[in-house]
Amino acid sequence: MMCCSESEATQYRRLHFSFCRKKRCPKRPKVQLHGLTRKRCEGKVGKDMELENLRLYLENRNIHEENKKLRKKAILLHRENKALLREFVKKFSQLGHPPPPQGCIRTESLYWN
Repeated sequence: MMCCSESEATQYRRLHFSFCRKKRCPKRPKVQLHGLTRKRCEGKVGKDMELENLRLYLENRNIHEENKKLRKKAILLHRENKALLREFVKKFSQLGHPPPPQGCIRTESLYWN
């Protein structure tokens, strides 16, 4: 190992410090560029999220419309079923058969009027 004086060590530290400092300066624009890139990416992510939200909104709206149509069909089928059950009960009572027990055939509406 080579011995060096204190002044040489101090000079070495100064040189090393100034070298490190100079080395950091060129990194500064890269950090700024990275920040800009990140902002661009965030903007892209924001647009992607908007498109995804729009796609999900349209899909949800279509499901609601289809649900409305199916609900209307279900109501019509339920009304038709009620009418057929009333006719069935009426025919049985006209033939002299006793009406079915109260819990077997329900003519009242369960969900719709």
